[in-house]
Amino acid sequence: MTDRRIACRECHSLYEASVQACPVCGSSRLTDDWAGCIIVAHPNQSDVAGAMDVTQPGTYTLKVR
Repeated sequence: MTDRRIACRECHSLYEASVQACPVCGSSRLTDDWAGCIIVAHPNQSDVAGAMDVTQPGTYTLKVR
């Protein structure tokens, strides 16, 4: 069984394919066309999270198509 995940086109958060709307921003603009991911544990202490405008811990994609 493959691990199918979808990404939010608005905030780049990454979730299981069964999600209908993004739990972070509420957007329904989801896609399975994404590349790369990072796990953010402490967004207020991360330069990468700051550059990506990430404010909540979680898994995020680097690129959403």
